[in-house]
Amino acid sequence: MPNEANDGAWFAPKRLGYGAGLPIAWQGWLLLGGHVAVILGGTWLFQRRPEAVAAWVLLTALLPLPIYAAKTRGGWKWRGPGGA
Repeated sequence: MPNEANDGAWFAPKRLGYGAGLPIAWQGWLLLGGHVAVILGGTWLFQRRPEAVAAWVLLTALLPLPIYAAKTRGGWKWRGPGGA
């Protein structure tokens, strides 16, 4: 089994479902905090234009997904009952 402490992962895999779990490295916490801050900042900036808020949230929610996927230990795959 490879040494998981040195695998470069920023996020733990979810125990159930598909995607990333909580951050396990400071880089993951920084990315997650920055991601939330950018989404909230855009919603505040565009607060009088609901269509712009919707577009901003959708765009900023999707753009970093490849980073989350690449930095999740073991990658993104279905985990849990009936899968894995």
